[in-house]
Amino acid sequence: MQKIALVTDSSCDLGEKTRRDNNIEMLPFRIIYKDKEFLDQVNITHDELYKSLSEEVPTTSLPDLEYTENLVCRLKEEGYTDVIVITVSSRLSGTLNSIKLLVEDHKELNFHFYDSKTLGFPVGALVLEASLMIRAGLTPEEIIDKLHEVKTKLHAYVTLNTLEFLRKGGRIGRVAGAVGEILHLKPIISANEEGELYPWGKCRGRKQAISKLRSIIHERLENSRCKVWILSGASHDEAVALYESVKSHTNISHISLEMIGATMGVHTGPGALGVCILEE
Repeated sequence: MQKIALVTDSSCDLGEKTRRDNNIEMLPFRIIYKDKEFLDQVNITHDELYKSLSEEVPTTSLPDLEYTENLVCRLKEEGYTDVIVITVSSRLSGTLNSIKLLVEDHKELNFHFYDSKTLGFPVGALVLEASLMIRAGLTPEEIIDKLHEVKTKLHAYVTLNTLEFLRKGGRIGRVAGAVGEILHLKPIISANEEGELYPWGKCRGRKQAISKLRSIIHERLENSRCKVWILSGASHDEAVALYESVKSHTNISHISLEMIGATMGVHTGPGALGVCILEE
């Protein structure tokens, strides 16, 4: 009889309670400062990360290999036969390949990999859908197939206060040069089908950017029922205001306020505000 484990990395921005309630295992990214190192959501919180950015911008690195090895061994001891692994876009991180190499020594488990080709909470949304499928009795192969379909209905956008942190983290990619910060333009960034960041749009000022995010939500809700997540990276008041302005729409099947965690926060910086929408 199959027993399926579900594993993701900490870029998914799923909190501890959500992971526990949905039987989701998480591999923490390493948050590296000049003289110290932390494991995301293990010994550093998103609040601690954001508070530290004014003094030092750390780097992020692949999930800790020893932590990963210990998790795989525990899954074997607990009688799991199959492991579904959903990771941040392989275009943005070597996490997927790193895990694939490590598990080659664990032939007792059947691993099923899914490259989310996205980042941040959209990864978490895919993981939550996979959790529902496991509970519904689908096989790992069926779940991977259905995730491809789910991905086509998943949309995410984030606006940043500044591109400084993307630039420092080397993740600016195609966003570079597309937005003139000296003109006070605020980018709205998304990930393309290949899992790379690109400038979806640009707005003149913060208020216009937030208004555009609100419009995006309403446009999707006009066409179908949706799950909606409002994403806050040390932008609590604005996130709550956005949440309150859309929560009563009759086509919303679920809505919640979620935090942009430490791994993503290193690259977005404080003041990031986003939306993740899944059409049903």
